Amino acid sequence: MQPSSRRRLSGAATAATILSVALLLAGCASDAGAAKQSTSGAAQVKITMTNDGSKDVCAIDHPSAAAGPITFTVENKSATGITEVELQSDQRIIGEKENLAPGLKPVSFTLTLGGGKYTVYCPGAGEENQTFTVTGKAAAPKTGSVQTLLNDGSKQYAGYVDDQIVGLVQGVGTLKAAIDSGDVAAAKKAYGQARPFYERIESDVDGFVLPGTKPNDNAGNLDYLIDMRASNLDDSVGWHGFHAIERDLFQANAITDGTKQLATELQTNVTTLAGLAKKLNYKPEDLANGAAGLLEEVQSEKIKGEEEAFSHIDLVDFAANVEGSQQAFEYLKPGLTKIDATLTKQISTQYDKVNALLDTYRDPSAIGGYVTYTPALKASDANKLSQAVQALQDPLSRLAEKVATAQ
Repeated sequence: MQPSSRRRLSGAATAATILSVALLLAGCASDAGAAKQSTSGAAQVKITMTNDGSKDVCAIDHPSAAAGPITFTVENKSATGITEVELQSDQRIIGEKENLAPGLKPVSFTLTLGGGKYTVYCPGAGEENQTFTVTGKAAAPKTGSVQTLLNDGSKQYAGYVDDQIVGLVQGVGTLKAAIDSGDVAAAKKAYGQARPFYERIESDVDGFVLPGTKPNDNAGNLDYLIDMRASNLDDSVGWHGFHAIERDLFQANAITDGTKQLATELQTNVTTLAGLAKKLNYKPEDLANGAAGLLEEVQSEKIKGEEEAFSHIDLVDFAANVEGSQQAFEYLKPGLTKIDATLTKQISTQYDKVNALLDTYRDPSAIGGYVTYTPALKASDANKLSQAVQALQDPLSRLAEKVATAQ
């Protein structure tokens, strides 16, 4: 990711209420016509990232689509300077896809969009901002047994997110108290206990910015300020959040006045996030997109050991991402079973396999309850972990379009 861009997708405010979202990318369109519906009932839009020899380009094959379900498929073929796409509406980030390294498999997500103009920010492209137009009005929400089950599940899921936010606020409060007392051991333990609350719902809450700031400004981006990492440090903004505290506690093994200031700031930002997140509502496809996005987080960061570079509690975050993903799926499951019972069973089976594998790394005496993800463990087990997650990702990625087009 470019240092000037923010950190994290998919569902978050992709999973959020938002009127609607559209996706577009900087670059030329290869077809001037509107995107057409496929047999699934969703319009299909392809976004391709390439390097033309002088600059990186994001190209969208259709510049517009009719209101309703739209599936966006994103592929980075050769653009080394582009790693993410942000969806913006009225200066707010309402969704993103990240870690789009050249040569990786295309990723897709489906959103139900209303008429209007939207901005897609593609940091690193020769032309970073473009407009995608959605015409007409989205159809009224469907009614019926399947839709009722999906919508009820989405409302119930909001309660799960609320519970995690309460836990996050409390966990950060405990972390701050330990830091203020100067107790390094207690602070390390509190750090490991607080992290899962954010990781379970990060695809739902990573699109918020501080009031009065722009979404592309890391200085006001709450996800960046709360969850920034060494690998995506913006020098103009500096260290903030969980991982700056992690550095002090686990690398320096010390609490300084600077650590205390970081803890105070983290508590303030988490409290602000909690207030903003109360406004979230969810559509069924938001849950499906978010579930897939959390697994992308696992593959792109946790398995690589990039997230917890100083504490090496990556398996704690890994497990939290999987849990959050599974919760989103479970709340949709009654409706999904009616839509495609075979696919639903396949996904359930793969969750069971991933969880069974994670159980082999549990250690009640370790910070966060999982063994330390050492370089040696990463070298021996990363491929096994990645394959298990990929076997779950593949069927899970098909859910968003199914729920968005369900009759």
